[in-house]
Parts: sequence; C-alpha cells; structure tokens
Amino acid sequence: MSRITEEAPVAAVRTRGVRGSSRLNALDAVAIAFLAFLAVAIVAPGLLSPYDPLEAVPGQTLLAPSLEHLFGTDYLGRDLFTRVVHGTGRTIFASFVAVLLGLGAGSLLGLVSASFGRAVDTAISRIVDVLLSIPGLLLSMVVVVALGFGTLNAAIAVGIASVATFARLMRSEVLRVRSLTFVESARHIGAGPLTVLVRHVLPNSYGPVLSMTALQFGSSILWIAALSFLGYGAPPPQPEWGLLVAEGREYIASNPSLTLFPGLVIILTVLAVSRVSGLVAKTPDGAER
Repeated sequence: MSRITEEAPVAAVRTRGVRGSSRLNALDAVAIAFLAFLAVAIVAPGLLSPYDPLEAVPGQTLLAPSLEHLFGTDYLGRDLFTRVVHGTGRTIFASFVAVLLGLGAGSLLGLVSASFGRAVDTAISRIVDVLLSIPGLLLSMVVVVALGFGTLNAAIAVGIASVATFARLMRSEVLRVRSLTFVESARHIGAGPLTVLVRHVLPNSYGPVLSMTALQFGSSILWIAALSFLGYGAPPPQPEWGLLVAEGREYIASNPSLTLFPGLVIILTVLAVSRVSGLVAKTPDGAER
C-alpha cells in the first residue's frame, strides 16, 4: 500500500509533464499556422480577400466587423481586413531587409573586430558601445529622417540600428571559438589564418547569431510598424500595418476596431515569430543552443 502511495505523486507529475508538453506543441502549431497564413497573405493576398485595398466606397464607411467585412471598413469605406492582408507583404519585406542588413554588416564588423588585432578591436568596440547606448527606435528615427521617408528607408534605418547587436554577438562568438582546442590544433598543424577562420571558426560561430536573427526579426517588425505609425514609412493610401493603426486612432472612441485589429495582427506576428525562433534555437533533446 505504501508503495502505491509513493508512486502516485510520481505518476501525477508525469501526467502533468505530458499535458504541459502537448500544450506547448499546440502553441507551436498555432504559431506556425499563423505564419503560414501570413505567407499566403504575402504571396497571394487576393486569395484571402476579393476587395481592392485602395478603393474607397463612400456608402460603406466605418462599418462594424461582419461576415462580409471581417475587420469592418475604415473612414473611406475600404475593407480593413483587405488592407491588413495587403500590408503584410510591405511590413514583412521591410523587416526582412532590416534583419539582413543588420546581420550582414554586424557580422562583418564583429568578425573584423575579433580577428584583426587589438587596435582594430578597440576602435570597433567603442563604436559598437556608442550605438548600443542609443535606443534602437530613436536611432532608427534619426537615420530615416536623414535618408528620407519611405518603407525601404525605414527598413535601412532599422537595419543600421541593429548592426551593433549582431556585431557584439559575432565578436564574442568568434573569440570563444578561437580559444577552443581544435582551433589551436589546426594552427599547430600549419593551417593559415584564413583557413582557420573559414573552415573552423565561422562554421562554429553562426549558431547563436542565427538564433539572434530570428529574435531580431520580431523586433524589426515592431520598429517598422512604429516608424510607419509615426509617419516615416509608406505614405497614404498605401497599406502598412503601423499606418493602419495610425489612421484608426482618430476613431478609437467610436470605432476601436480600426486600431484594434491591425495592432492585434502586429502583436500576434511578433509572438508567433518569437515562438518559432524558440523552436529553431532548441536542439533535438529540447535544450537551448
């Protein structure tokens, strides 16, 4: 009897563990399904909505959400769901450009900093420290004002603001890998600096950087939306997520759905990207890389 009593809590713990695992798997599936929906919105937005995102219908202004207009209509009678769907490609593309720019330039700076001597390392590290001391959104605003308004310039601005993050991470990973035993062994058997760097250091340094890339993509979506909300992105009437939120704020008391639904899509996208990036960052045994 005592044996049965002792084993009961263990069984309960195991049951809770299995249930927790299935719940996590369900959340992962929802995140992946939502990102797949966004992919369809980017590739073929017409499959999700038959309306024109730019066509105004004066007789259907500020309609409440319904089966015909899932998110309702805006102050010009345009279908809000259609505008959100068509704005997906613009916002995601800008975020993708920003991440690629930050990853490329930041990784190169980090690699040069860790590989070309103390003087170069000190100079680049000081520049990185200065960039990291400035809030990312503020730095993005400064850059986009200098470049000019527009979606592409906003993407470049966000990418420049993220360079320092990638540079610091890449530098630390290169320094860590260079101190490992197998790299020292490669040097001792006569491998040149370039060979060591390309064959041994870089392949073993990119893992954490790629994980950071997935996380930074979610941050870039928020920054791009924020810049668009402030008027630094695409000009009206082009649909962009942040711009849609900004257009609806004047009607937030009478028709909150104009702001609620675009904002909710932004939040869900960032959460889904964060969830999937967590899957990418995990090893097959469930441990973090």
